[in-house]
Amino acid sequence: MGKSFTGMARQLIGYVRVSTAQPDRPGLGLEAQRKAIKQFAAAKGFVLEKTFTERESGKRSDAIERRPQLAKALNEAHRLRCAVVVADLDRLSRDVAFISGLMARRVPFVVAADADPFVLHQFAALAQKERSKISTRTKAALAAAKARGVKLGNPKLKQARRLAVTALKAAADQNAANVLPVIKEIKRVGAKSLGAIARALNARGIPTPRGAEWHAAGVRNVLARV
Repeated sequence: MGKSFTGMARQLIGYVRVSTAQPDRPGLGLEAQRKAIKQFAAAKGFVLEKTFTERESGKRSDAIERRPQLAKALNEAHRLRCAVVVADLDRLSRDVAFISGLMARRVPFVVAADADPFVLHQFAALAQKERSKISTRTKAALAAAKARGVKLGNPKLKQARRLAVTALKAAADQNAANVLPVIKEIKRVGAKSLGAIARALNARGIPTPRGAEWHAAGVRNVLARV
């Protein structure tokens, strides 16, 4: 069994989902997902206690109230103090905010297609992409304002800068919230120093918000934000 799974409960709760709009996408049908989850559990020595099946329309599906079976899976995993396993990350969502909201429930997620039980490096990549979009939009807005002859001291430009700073701070806070569960798990299994935590994050393939490796100072900054 890989080191990433050390200390995890031996049970798993499965969750499979298809959209009624695209129920038969290759490799993502219900049976294919169930098979991937069962094979993962058997290979890693987990006991698959129960699997919840969701069929949703896709309209506003990135809302927990539209996913009653996911809510049940989370509640059962919380009761058993174990993780929820999905066949692939997009069976949860491609929406960063939705995934971050799920992580706030403090239930770990295992992706059968990935070796890392928390797959936060994927979440971080999504979040980093979203931050890049924010930065690009902000720069474009500032360039457009300058092209219209707006001076640097103009209140509208100052407001745009304030909004940009707020957006960047919110992105940093969100990244800290995303990576905190992994830091807590790393500490729980024995890492005590900031440097040891940084090395463990790097070993799991989880990048910093800038896509670089972790160092003690970066871990300290995350802990200071939460």
